[in-house]
Amino acid sequence: MPVRLKPVFWIGSSRAGLKEFPEDVQGAIGFALYVAQGGGMHEDAKPLHGFGGASVLEVIADHHGDTYRAVYTVRLTDCVYVLHSFQKKSKRGIKTSRKDLDLIKNRLKQAEKHHEEWTRQQDKKE
Repeated sequence: MPVRLKPVFWIGSSRAGLKEFPEDVQGAIGFALYVAQGGGMHEDAKPLHGFGGASVLEVIADHHGDTYRAVYTVRLTDCVYVLHSFQKKSKRGIKTSRKDLDLIKNRLKQAEKHHEEWTRQQDKKE
């Protein structure tokens, strides 16, 4: 029996950000999102600190000394929401910047609002 893939929704400029990444990074992150669509967690995905548990995840990919990240959530039933895609600028430490964390929090709120509306529409179709 084939696995039903969850739809992916892109919040803000997350899709445009991913499209600016090198092709192999896009492929690696795209595959990790595909695994999430099927209900799994790719080996390169890990919980993003500060969001409680494993419902907000980040995929980190390196390319020629640069680090790229995509943050997504599986917190909202039956959907994957990509919240942010960005190149890590700081060469010191592994922490995500306060600016990026604030953006992710705001986009998570947008995703929650979108999910409420989307769920209502799905319920009307049934």
